[in-house]
Amino acid sequence: MITLTNTPVLTTKRLTLRVPEPQDAPAFIQFYSTDRSQFTGGPMTARQAWNFFATELGHWVINGFGMFTVTRHDDDTALGIVGHWYPNTWPEKEIGWVLFDPAHEGQGIAFEAAQACITHAYETLNWDTIVSYIAPQNTASIALATRLGAHLDTDATPVPGAKPCNVYRHAGPKTASLIEKNPPRRADQPHAGGLQ
Repeated sequence: MITLTNTPVLTTKRLTLRVPEPQDAPAFIQFYSTDRSQFTGGPMTARQAWNFFATELGHWVINGFGMFTVTRHDDDTALGIVGHWYPNTWPEKEIGWVLFDPAHEGQGIAFEAAQACITHAYETLNWDTIVSYIAPQNTASIALATRLGAHLDTDATPVPGAKPCNVYRHAGPKTASLIEKNPPRRADQPHAGGLQ
């Protein structure tokens, strides 16, 4: 099997964020078959979701960054995807998040992972600004963006051709550097806990 190499792995107190791998596809496809995916392009057929999963991998190849699969340190099961998103039609670079199973909501997983991604975007990718595009009805994501320090930016350009969304602008690099983080490591470096 061919996999992406030399990609960063971010770690937080509880989580490992790594590049998506083929074993993550079933959870991704299952999520996109449900109404829970309505704010992130779904629901989709299994084929459409598989194509979208492949897009996640291609985004890494084209841009050198992308969405991370989020796992716990002691369990490589995919909990969701969180990370950096900038397709060629996006007006600005985005941090996005999806948790596959509602049972994982309310535990701070998306918050913890998004904090690490924001810090990585500013300190490693050298982004100068970050937004999150959020549907007005997606109250859970709006609450998370607000908790992350983002504010509604009514002057920002929305994604062209997409469903209506609001643009939430995240705090700048100086503020983001205060977020608790661990330095990223490459995928081929062992995790302190022994997980690969």
